[in-house]
Amino acid sequence: MGRTSDAGEKILAAGRTLFEARGYSALGVAEICKAAGVPKGSFYYFYASKEALALAVVDEHWADQRREWTRILSGDTGGAQPLDRLRQLFEETEAGQHAVQQGCGTVLGCLFGNLSLEMSNQTEAVRARLQEIFDAQVEMVAAVIGEARERGDVTVNDSREAARSVVAQLEGQVMFAKLYNNTGRLSPLWANCLALLGARTA
Repeated sequence: MGRTSDAGEKILAAGRTLFEARGYSALGVAEICKAAGVPKGSFYYFYASKEALALAVVDEHWADQRREWTRILSGDTGGAQPLDRLRQLFEETEAGQHAVQQGCGTVLGCLFGNLSLEMSNQTEAVRARLQEIFDAQVEMVAAVIGEARERGDVTVNDSREAARSVVAQLEGQVMFAKLYNNTGRLSPLWANCLALLGARTA
């Protein structure tokens, strides 16, 4: 039982690494199994298709990311003010991308953004799941912007639409960092966010 479970975990881990580095279309099941060190026949014991594996990878990645975003944005630890928490989100995103670049020599970008660009018109299941994730990100950021509005720190009228712009900017700058292989492209995030929100404080 343990050995079987190990094989499934290895396939999931290999899928995540390969999807992040190479994308979806260029990969085959045989290559994923080779990277996982398991027989190709094992794949279909755990996943009905490569798409099913992609969904599992997306769900696992979002569980990890949501935990981190909640830690940063909730304000439960340290009592940081709303805009300070938003700034921390940007700083940790930049640091994470930089750490990956230091490790493998390449900025990999955002798994969700990369798959959205590659797969949104290919598979409805993945497109719908990615949409749910981005909607959840927007809601998390909107809650923080709503707090900032109540404090009079920002001047936007619609917290949700402002959050959509903030998440889009974050995603777009990460895409530019990947395109130029330069995490310095993430440096303007905070100043741009303040401008988007009509912030009264720095």
